Order: sequence, then structure tokens, then C-alpha cells
Amino acid sequence: MIARRTLMLTCLAAPAMAQGVGPGAGQGTASVLDRPVTLVAPFSAGGAADIAARLFAAHAVRHMGQPAQPIVVENRTGASGAIGTQYVARAKPDGQTLLLARVGSSAILPATDPRTPYSVEDFTWLALLDENPFVICVRADAPWRDLAALLAAIRAAPGTLNFATSGPATILDLGIRHMLASANLPIDAAQALPFRGGGEALTALLGGHAQFVGNNLGDMLGAIQQGQVRALVVSGDARLPSLPGVPTAAEAGLPALSQLAGWNALAGPANLPPPVLEFWGRVARATTQDAEWLAATRRTGSVPRYLDGAAMRAMVEAQIALYRDLARRLNLG
Repeated sequence: MIARRTLMLTCLAAPAMAQGVGPGAGQGTASVLDRPVTLVAPFSAGGAADIAARLFAAHAVRHMGQPAQPIVVENRTGASGAIGTQYVARAKPDGQTLLLARVGSSAILPATDPRTPYSVEDFTWLALLDENPFVICVRADAPWRDLAALLAAIRAAPGTLNFATSGPATILDLGIRHMLASANLPIDAAQALPFRGGGEALTALLGGHAQFVGNNLGDMLGAIQQGQVRALVVSGDARLPSLPGVPTAAEAGLPALSQLAGWNALAGPANLPPPVLEFWGRVARATTQDAEWLAATRRTGSVPRYLDGAAMRAMVEAQIALYRDLARRLNLG
């Protein structure tokens, strides 16, 4: 957690960023804002959503024109991210309140829980910022050296091992249940321990409260690199340059996990006025082309990937369909 907090402080401490000056400041964009912006991260401090929000806040200010209003990150946690997400859906559509949207709260929850108090139509989708591979980890001193060994232990004593999750209908929970089902195990063969976000899930793993976790790589990379946890498998079609020794899901014998990934996107309430929509669209695009943001995002384990608002909405709709089908096949909800 020390490395993660250091990253957060580094993001917030750069005076040039705070004042909106430096190379490429403003990018010719006139500001339509008259006060500080609230960027809601719907999961707890220290997790992947929080880090992504703070990175965007720190770097976007250089591309917001004058006067460059600060972006204040606000963690509104609970209900698998639904509390913070719903807060933005109900906010005034003036561009002053935005959402760091996540796959769990913005796609998996609407796909799997009919009680979800919002839908894709309740937001103005502004941009995809990055994608985050899904990684399954154990503590460094755990006896399981690979995914096959962990699955064998679960099979030998169903219901004995615990995994940390950020709550039902999040990728931390659904990803593990998908893993279990793909390995021909009951989806409750391991016990879920819910926490408020990926950062807390990592803390539970490090503290020995959970024996394994499936998490966003952004939450886990620092602990992996510091030798605190062992990564058993990572999603995606190829090994990651940052983790060359960690096999892909296909290499580990569970190709069904390959397409699981977290993502970070920028959204606002529905019906943003055209000038505000255009403003944030330009700011998001400029920020995702910013060399400093790109380097910082890659250091967290995320893969930068920009999509504009229309493409991002289409992606959310496709993700909802994917996870609705997955939940149906797993007999969830």
C-alpha cells in the first residue's frame, strides 16, 4: 500500500498540475466551468478506481483552458459502487460533477441486479480512459505455485478457502465465480469476503483474511512487484511486459477468463448541454494523449485506450449484454 499512496501523493503534489500550467496547457480549450469539479470515484481510497480518478484529475487540469478549475476526487463508496454511481446520475447536468465509471458499477451491476437504480441512459458517456487486466493472486508465502494448484486445493476442500471481493456484481466477485465454473467447480466452492474496493481486498489478502483474490492489475501490481503477492494468471491474449513470468488464462488452462478486464471511463449525468459535452470530450481526448498521463497510467498496470463518448456508450451496452449472459450461465441473481 505504500507504493500506491506514494503514487497518489505524487499525482496531487505537482504544483504545475495544480495551477494548470506546463507544456500544452489548455490545448486551446476555453473553460466552460465556474467552480471546482467533483469527480466521483465509487470505490474506496487506494483502489484502482481511486487511483485512476486521481491520475485523471492531476493531468486533465493542464487541458482545461482558463480559468483552470481544479478537479476534486470524492470517494462515495458502497453497494458495489452503486451509491457513487447513482449520485452522479442524479447530479445537475452542468459538467461540474463527473463519474469515474467502472465495469462493476456501470456494467456488471445493471446486468445482474434488476434493483440497480440507474441504467446506461442515465449518463452522458464522455470517454474510455484505460483498461485493466484481471489477475488472480495469492500471498507470496501461500503454498499454491500456479492456478492448477489453487483449483486443486479448492476442489479438495470446498467452502474452506476465502477470496476477497468488492461485493456482489463486481468483477472481483463475478470473475472468481466464472473461474470456478470454468474449472467445473460449484460457484460457491470458495467463500466470498466482501470489502469496499480493490484496495481493501488487497489489504485482506496481505493480512491473511483471504487466501486469494481476483482483482484489477492496477490494485495488485505494486504488491506483485514488491514480492508481497504471487500472480497466478492474468487475462488477455498475451503475457504482459510488466509481468512476463505470469501465464495468460489460456496458458493456465482456463481460456474463458481471457476476456475479463476492468476499465475506467469518464461520464456525467444525462443531458449535458452541448458546450459542456464538447468541452469534456476535448479534455478527455487531450488527457489520454498526454505523455505524462500515459506513462503514469501504464505504471499502475492499466493499458491506456481512448474511445469517444459514442463508442464508450456502445461498449457499455455490449458489456452489459456480456455480463447478463455470463450471470445467466452461472445462475446468478
